[in-house]
Amino acid sequence: MKIIRRKADLRKITQTWRDDGASIGVVLTMGALHAGHLSLVQAAKARADRVIVTIFVNPRQFNNPEDLAKYPRTEDSDAAKLAPLAVDVLYVPDPDQIYPEGFATTISVTGVSDGLCGATRPGHFDGVATVVAKLLLQTDADFSFFGEKDYQQLQVVRRLATDLDLKTRIIPCPTLREPDGLAMSSRNLRLGAEARAAAPVIRDALTMAARRIETGGDVAGALEDARRAL
Repeated sequence: MKIIRRKADLRKITQTWRDDGASIGVVLTMGALHAGHLSLVQAAKARADRVIVTIFVNPRQFNNPEDLAKYPRTEDSDAAKLAPLAVDVLYVPDPDQIYPEGFATTISVTGVSDGLCGATRPGHFDGVATVVAKLLLQTDADFSFFGEKDYQQLQVVRRLATDLDLKTRIIPCPTLREPDGLAMSSRNLRLGAEARAAAPVIRDALTMAARRIETGGDVAGALEDARRAL
């Protein structure tokens, strides 16, 4: 697995793949890889001739500077996890490869970015859309694989790819969960023991409410019981 940090070097490699008629799949990450990420890589390996994994902690999608500073950065262990999967390239771009001096463009996807995370994290999805567009163009990917866990993000990316006529096909992949039902996430590393033990209640409460509503239960009552459980 080659580790590349400059887009010019990456493009030399992808051009040789194109010359050979190979298709390219990419998995975009911010590192701190877990089994959920690796399942995306496996999906990419099954669909594309060549696979790139990217690691870039994108400052533009963080609302809180403290959150950005504390985000786990584990490149060495990430590379070790990817090695058995025979990834072709690990692209870890230097910051100036994404946001060079004078960078002045922001991509905003309206509608699907409203509400949910978009309501409480202003500018977050603008940062996501901008970096995803750049990485899809830099990697020249035919396919890009996203977990359904970040469902609103998935919809933003799909809308982005459609509206900008990007050639990359966005492939959704199922959420992977811990044995207690908590969705696998890099941010789980930041949970203390008490918070980690409590976190699965969120999924349990949502699932309980959804099942009641699907079977004709009272919506207001189902939501109130979910709030009480939380």
